[in-house]
Amino acid sequence: MAAIVTGLIPILRTAVDATASYKARTMWFGLLCVRLVILFLGELPFTKLDADFSCNGTADSRQCFNRHFHKPMMMAWNFIFVLVVLTVLLMELFTSHLLSAAQKRRSRAAAVAADVELEQARAAAPDPNVRSFIDLHKDRGALAFYLLSIVLRIAAEACFMYVLLSWNLPALGSDPYRCSPGVFCVVRAAPEKRMSIYALSSISGLIIVCSVLFCLYSIAHYLCLL
Repeated sequence: MAAIVTGLIPILRTAVDATASYKARTMWFGLLCVRLVILFLGELPFTKLDADFSCNGTADSRQCFNRHFHKPMMMAWNFIFVLVVLTVLLMELFTSHLLSAAQKRRSRAAAVAADVELEQARAAAPDPNVRSFIDLHKDRGALAFYLLSIVLRIAAEACFMYVLLSWNLPALGSDPYRCSPGVFCVVRAAPEKRMSIYALSSISGLIIVCSVLFCLYSIAHYLCLL
């Protein structure tokens, strides 16, 4: 997780310094940062899960541990977080492509213009370092890609909630856990681990609600109110 945090810092810096912007861009990056912080804190109780798992008698606790926690946990969490980051970066790459295409069109138009017209075009051309805003009212392709990135984000968060509530939470629900006849195992600090799952699922649910509401708002604002 520390490597993910370190690798995300230059990405966020690049996003802040980008010259193209779109609706609610700050909100998506803000939710991404909140998601990262909660994921980092939620993983802390699970860093020594194998050491927190113990069985009575002379039973091999490693076999019982592998049998009980047979579905991925932190690796699945980190992988889904990477998918969420990709849904945000997709829109960033698309806006960068739109800006590059607009600059190429201006360059071709200036190349075929007369000398006087070229000087006038240079004088009237906007500064490329000034931030430009993508008008989703006019560009239907950009709007469709924007809605697609939101839908993909909702799908990734829904998969994350499924993993949390259907895979990980039931594994912490039975205490003690019966590994074999006469052998029972327990997970230390199980309430704290369950609380981490509840916190992660709550933030994920909040992001899903915000994404759904904003998706409906975008459809109504950009498609219905023309």
